[in-house]
Amino acid sequence: MAASEEGGGAEAAALRRDGNEHFQAGRYEEALEAYARALSLHPPQADRAALHRNRAACHLKRGDYARAEQDASKAIDVDPGDVKGLFRRSQALQQLGRLDQALSDLQRCVSLEPKNRALQEALRDLGSQMHEKVRAAASTDSKVEQMFRVLLDPNEKDQDKKQKAAQNLIVLAREEPGAEKIFQNDGVHLLLELLDTERLDMVLAALRTLTGLCRGHRSRTVAVLTALGPRRFFAVLELEDEQISLATYSLLQVMFDSLKEGLQREVRGKEEALVSETSKELKLLLKQLLEALTRESISPYGRDSILNLLIAVVPRKSLQEPNNSLTLWVIDQGLKEILAVGGTVAHVPGSLRVTENSHMSTAVLLSKLYGDLKCDVERENFHLRCENSIRGWFQSDEMPGKLQAIRAVSCLLQGPSEAGNRVLELNGIMESILSLCASSREADQLVAVEALIHAADKAKHASFITANGVTLLKEIYKHSERDSIRIRALVGLCKLGSAGGTDFSMKQFAEGSTLKLAKQCRKWLCSKAMDVGTRFWAAEGLAYLTLDADVKEELVEDLAALQALFQLARSENRTVMFAVTSAVVNCTSSYDQEELDPQMVELAKYAKQHIPEKHPKDKPEFVRQRVRKLLAAGVVSALSCMVKNESPALSASCRELVSRVFLALVEDPEDRGVVVAHGGGKALIPLALDGTEVGQTRAAQALAKITITTAPEMAFPGERVYEVVRPLVGLLHLKRTGLENFEGLMALTNLAGTSERLRQKIVKEKAVPMIEGYMFEEHEMIRLAATECMCNMALSLEVAELFLAEGSDRLKLLVLYSGEEDERLQRAAAGTLAVLTSLLPPVCSRIPHVTAHWLEILQALLLSSSPELQHRGVVVVRNMVVAEKELAEQLMASETLEILSVLAGLQKEKPQVAQPAQECLAQAVAYGMIKPQTVGGE
Repeated sequence: MAASEEGGGAEAAALRRDGNEHFQAGRYEEALEAYARALSLHPPQADRAALHRNRAACHLKRGDYARAEQDASKAIDVDPGDVKGLFRRSQALQQLGRLDQALSDLQRCVSLEPKNRALQEALRDLGSQMHEKVRAAASTDSKVEQMFRVLLDPNEKDQDKKQKAAQNLIVLAREEPGAEKIFQNDGVHLLLELLDTERLDMVLAALRTLTGLCRGHRSRTVAVLTALGPRRFFAVLELEDEQISLATYSLLQVMFDSLKEGLQREVRGKEEALVSETSKELKLLLKQLLEALTRESISPYGRDSILNLLIAVVPRKSLQEPNNSLTLWVIDQGLKEILAVGGTVAHVPGSLRVTENSHMSTAVLLSKLYGDLKCDVERENFHLRCENSIRGWFQSDEMPGKLQAIRAVSCLLQGPSEAGNRVLELNGIMESILSLCASSREADQLVAVEALIHAADKAKHASFITANGVTLLKEIYKHSERDSIRIRALVGLCKLGSAGGTDFSMKQFAEGSTLKLAKQCRKWLCSKAMDVGTRFWAAEGLAYLTLDADVKEELVEDLAALQALFQLARSENRTVMFAVTSAVVNCTSSYDQEELDPQMVELAKYAKQHIPEKHPKDKPEFVRQRVRKLLAAGVVSALSCMVKNESPALSASCRELVSRVFLALVEDPEDRGVVVAHGGGKALIPLALDGTEVGQTRAAQALAKITITTAPEMAFPGERVYEVVRPLVGLLHLKRTGLENFEGLMALTNLAGTSERLRQKIVKEKAVPMIEGYMFEEHEMIRLAATECMCNMALSLEVAELFLAEGSDRLKLLVLYSGEEDERLQRAAAGTLAVLTSLLPPVCSRIPHVTAHWLEILQALLLSSSPELQHRGVVVVRNMVVAEKELAEQLMASETLEILSVLAGLQKEKPQVAQPAQECLAQAVAYGMIKPQTVGGE
């Protein structure tokens, strides 16, 4: 059906004709713009209906079916018998999947034009399509029944057939129509039957299908939660299989998300009964999880899944959110259960079964809960509940109770240390820890020494332990026959030895003691005879000792120790990954370092206060050498592997440490190629998109450094280069430092010069207003970088058109910058002008109106000693001469003519300048302003 219509006022009709021409030529955006302008002139109703019909046709061509329906409906509102409007709405409704409404419109069309064969054919096609849909729906129902029949048939021996049916069910549940089909066909009941078989493959298929059913659908989630019940819930968590636990975790997280999304939507709608109902369902699920934490029958993997889920879903995602009621409810209802897991001592009979990650996961959860509290009253409630639980265990007459209390204290010290410090002050706790360190029972001694180590990490207690525990730790280290105990005592000594941090003047031990401790750690780290647990602790010791620059220097010289450390980084243990990355952060000195104010230093000296001293081997030249040695040892591959595996053990704080190291590794431009070649560029993208704010910023800055000096298509091949844009744009935010702003702009400049698609991605990320803002920056380097970035961005027509906006000073700023003294800024601004005047001739006619000095600035460019500036200037002048005769007259009436004549004669010396100058003069000849003999000047 044609888009053209007749009638209407003169101006609206002209615009409609323009729109029709654009439509026929396939320029649908331009057609829409013309029709919109025509509608803005308020034409008669009949003409408005025609314009809306035409817009509907454009939207159909562009695939925007929702807008096509809207415009067609507006045409039908004017004339309910509008066949074209009805037909176009029918087309849109078909594409939107609303076939019954589409059928109604088509039937109306045929009744209005019964002899129209095209309409009759369309009606037959739609009828066939609807019949096929009904048949397909019936077929899907049949297939769902068949899949369940195969899965639940005990006599079916064909395992391949069962596996295929399970996979098909999972795939079907991932799409909303398929999920609804399964649900409507009694799918929840049948899936629960699969769970009850307790066959791992069947349980796994059921869990993954249930996840599809619950995703983004509150009512189905409620139905699944109700049907599942506590018994099945606990039974699944009791299964000793890591894959089952991961699938359970995914299901529970999806259920939480669906319920929380429903809760937020209802809060906004203030439907109080529903809010209460959803809140009740959330708390029911949480209550079951908290109860499961301390059930003896729950598998270690199941317990870890619960802990990780609570970490993910309970605390607020952002402290800007006002409601932390879920956190408060969990603390009131389940803090004792969480502490019980953190206080589990593996060797004690009847204790809960846990994994090597359970203790640290509990510490992370406690830290998240404590960090989500908003006031002193809430924090005091947390402290009192911790103290009551630990005091209750500690006051037990039996040793297991005391050990559980001490282990729980360790967990708090690793998590919310403020709460851990409070508990340490309870009567008898610290004394018992010191006493048990000398126990003859290895298991008891292990618990006590670990608690002492974690307490030593806190400055509040380090001095007490230095005075009371160092001798004891030394005795254990020297005389214990068990390596598992000796390594822990060694780590305690390492922590105490590093209590001064990087302050060279605050060493706790005698000269050389930390080097001896580090040597022993490296020895255990490299020993294949040592069990993995002992080597983990050796890495932990090095994480502290590498605060000493002498230890750093020795470690980077020990290739075997470095490679053993990197091998440990592949572990799934949260504590170990953090220890390894901490040691590398220390070696690269990529931790935050506060620059001392010289005036404050003098005041401190006068007041006889302590002044931190930097170790001589932490100077930049030493750090640079250590980075080179780490690169040679394979640090990039190790870190990239950690990120690539996406292990749950790679916590947000650990990701931040990895980002810090990468930033240090790319500091020297000569090292960036090595980092990219070993997968560093690829690893940085996820680090820049997820993690702590500091970690994301460090990763984005590392990406910027790589992008500045490396061809983007080589550093980030394929589609990966488009993922780099968002982190780089993040560096432009005002809260970032000037250096981060500068490097972000420089990197975006490089990307913007690569392709139009990348420029469009930068526009989509809303970077253009920020780039423009930095063009007004006082700092000359940031101002220059922003102008260079805008020069490349202006190659995109969408950006270039911004310089034609009424009331904007964008063009004026570029013209003025072209006359600045800073040659680099001149070059960037004049380059942007050259691009703009080439792309958009109307820009040429605007230039004389933005400043009275425009001619003087252009002439200064033409007379510049820099060939680059001359070239930019002469291109701008050529574009102005070609664009408009009046502009050419103004230019030729000035000294510009004489300058161009001279430049046109520099064919041998400056061909890139002479050529456009000759074109200017040739155009002036064509206008009849000058005689031909003037061209080429003497």
